[in-house]
Amino acid sequence: MATPEAGKRGRVSQKAGRFTESVIREMTREAMKHGAVNLSQGFPDFPAPEDLKRAAAAAINDDVNQYAVTWGAKDFREAIADKTRWFLGLDYDPEREITVTCGSTEGMIAAMMATVDPGEEVVVFEPFYENYAPDAILSGATPRYVSLRAPDWTFDPEELRAAFNPRTKAVILCNPNNPTGKVFTREEMEFIAGLCKEFDALCFTDEIYEHILYPRADREVEHISMAQLEGMKERTLVVNSMSKTYSVTGWRVGYVLAPADVTSAVRKVHDFLTVGAAAPLQRAGAYALRMPPEYYEELGREYLRRRDLLLPVLEDVGFKIFQPDGAYYVMTDISAFGFADDVEFTRHLIQKVGVACVPGSSFYSRPELGARQVRFCFCKKDETLEAAADRLRKLQRF
Repeated sequence: MATPEAGKRGRVSQKAGRFTESVIREMTREAMKHGAVNLSQGFPDFPAPEDLKRAAAAAINDDVNQYAVTWGAKDFREAIADKTRWFLGLDYDPEREITVTCGSTEGMIAAMMATVDPGEEVVVFEPFYENYAPDAILSGATPRYVSLRAPDWTFDPEELRAAFNPRTKAVILCNPNNPTGKVFTREEMEFIAGLCKEFDALCFTDEIYEHILYPRADREVEHISMAQLEGMKERTLVVNSMSKTYSVTGWRVGYVLAPADVTSAVRKVHDFLTVGAAAPLQRAGAYALRMPPEYYEELGREYLRRRDLLLPVLEDVGFKIFQPDGAYYVMTDISAFGFADDVEFTRHLIQKVGVACVPGSSFYSRPELGARQVRFCFCKKDETLEAAADRLRKLQRF
């Protein structure tokens, strides 16, 4: 007679066993527990634009409180199409080529699950935003990692070419990049595009920081969407969100732009993942995406000012900084402080110094590659950055 133990299987899938919970979100919990200044998770601690909040409140008061169309409210999709045409010069049909999602996080996993089959491969640049590798695994794909190398986070073209093969379904691009702040050059983008066309691969491009760029004296820093390059619109899935540009990370309203046949698949996956994004916030989003160019110019200036407030402090106390050209993060080298690794250093920084950051190892496929790095974010009020600066001055070099 069979015992209760006979044929017993594990309750956790092999896929879920291949990655951990978010380290970034864990650092926020640790910051709260120890009363540390939170420079780990990338959410602003200053208010969203007042007129945008009024638009959201008005939508709720107008009873825009039931399901929107699954793939997005018509006025919001039309606003996305109008803004994309203005900013990128690209035309997307709001009826056939735009899917509204619950943030760019859901947008990316819906895009991947809609296009990637088990046994295929997805190229991932590392250090990478921590969701990308789990997204590939949950989609049944095998991640293939290609290094971005400090200080400018450049890649070796031959290493990238070697990562592409007949099983390559797609490459993931985050531009401007989280966690490094890298902005890919036109030459780099065209090289990646050439490989996509040569190997008949897709590109998933996360462009959530598209308006946060910093000028350089030695070269132009510009946002280039992969979909803008010749022959790439038909093989690119652009993932974006309201979160960073409009300082509403808690709204969870994003979108995916893709060719019509791919969008049809993305919409099916999205429907059964989440049904749809919040209807009143989509109404407010239609207002947000029609803000004038001056809004985005001021956004860039303000983040440049915040960057230039924090980075000199980090450098003064002993961090080696890798200056970002975009987004609102800075990767740093912690070698001067004499800790065994990034995890030990991060624990010390939170518990003894009172500042939270993210251990660099969480952005790599092999933890040892990030063992001398940590990431700070600077999407914070001046008072928050100044409080962090005061505490960071307690750090001792070894």
